[in-house]
Amino acid sequence: MTTATKTPYESLSEVMPGGVSSPVRSCKGILPEPLIVEKGSGSTITDINGKIYIDYCSSWGALIHGHAHPRLVEKCQNQLLKGSTFGITTLEEERLARKIVEHTPSVEMVRFVSSGTEATMSAIRLARGYTRREKIIKFEGHYHGHSDMLLVKSGSGVSHLPESSSAGVPKAAVSDTISIPFNNPEALENALNEKVAAVILEPITGNMGVVLPKPEFLETLVKKTKEKGVLLIFDEVMTGFRVGLHSAQGLLGIQPDLTCFGKVVGGGFNAAAFGGRTEIMDQLAPLGPVYQAGTLSGNPIAMVAGYEALKMAEEEGFYEELERKGKLLCTPIIEKITQDHVKACLQRVGSMLTIYFGRDEVNHFDEALTVDRELFGEFFRYLLERGIYIPPHPLEAWFFTQAHTDEQLEYTVDAVLSFLSR
Repeated sequence: MTTATKTPYESLSEVMPGGVSSPVRSCKGILPEPLIVEKGSGSTITDINGKIYIDYCSSWGALIHGHAHPRLVEKCQNQLLKGSTFGITTLEEERLARKIVEHTPSVEMVRFVSSGTEATMSAIRLARGYTRREKIIKFEGHYHGHSDMLLVKSGSGVSHLPESSSAGVPKAAVSDTISIPFNNPEALENALNEKVAAVILEPITGNMGVVLPKPEFLETLVKKTKEKGVLLIFDEVMTGFRVGLHSAQGLLGIQPDLTCFGKVVGGGFNAAAFGGRTEIMDQLAPLGPVYQAGTLSGNPIAMVAGYEALKMAEEEGFYEELERKGKLLCTPIIEKITQDHVKACLQRVGSMLTIYFGRDEVNHFDEALTVDRELFGEFFRYLLERGIYIPPHPLEAWFFTQAHTDEQLEYTVDAVLSFLSR
């Protein structure tokens, strides 16, 4: 095949495994070839053929203000003229750190990193160093990045794989990781003991779709971790500043010991963070014995973008408007499912939602694994043909933004209702 007869995806696949930089983007099992994007504006993306789609992926939740927001673009352009990276501390880091601390009562100090994987990996190392214990507990279907010790019964993109969610992960790497069912207080209580350093979870999940924790589970989680001296780590990479100005912990009324942030705090750039009480964070180098480092950590462009993104989210009525849009989008779909007894459910928190086919509700990973994947594939292609792009996996969250218009949301509702009426 000559270069002239290759598709862009075939050409990509010659130099990149699967033609992608992250597996779910390949749309494997759903499309012959994945979408390849050229640009984004507001609530839409445009592919390399010039077709425009309403975007409900929103860079997997990072773009709460939509694509290329003028305020963010201007701030980042100004910083770029000053320099893109230094590997030296800047005052932009302090400004963003103070914003995070201001709106997160459980966090007194912050360390910036470049990805959610780095944030969770580093938070667990810190928890182990602080407690001088080695075991960690995670929950089935919760994805905390691709570090070896956390790839055990993870969600979404690795949900089709067996318990150890990747080849190349030695048994020793996961030997101190205990994975138990979500929303099961008995399993949690049985797993907790004085050898456990930390419990890490998505307080509101997004990587097996949007699943809320049950009140009795949360009560056991908080009570028993305190009793056993186990640190509680909230992975808010997805929910941080997405479901509210005080993140998921604000909605749930819980103050974890450590919190991991990402996506929204980078304003569309590669930035993440973890933070907690001063006594714990002081264990990090250069003050303490727990080592963590990164050349691009605290990148000034990402810091400027994150700071501006949070300033915009602070504006009066911001999250109330997102909630209004959520009801506009979801209420008619839920009513249709209920009235017509459709074997499906829609679960939403704030500007995150998931439609599960083949289930009346989803409370944990085993239930999520029984969704109708074939029907989801039909649904994905149906919407794509109508200019609507949703995450290409049945166990992922959709994300809408402040840039989505009522007309776009109503158009999406009509398309979903049409599919459900077939």
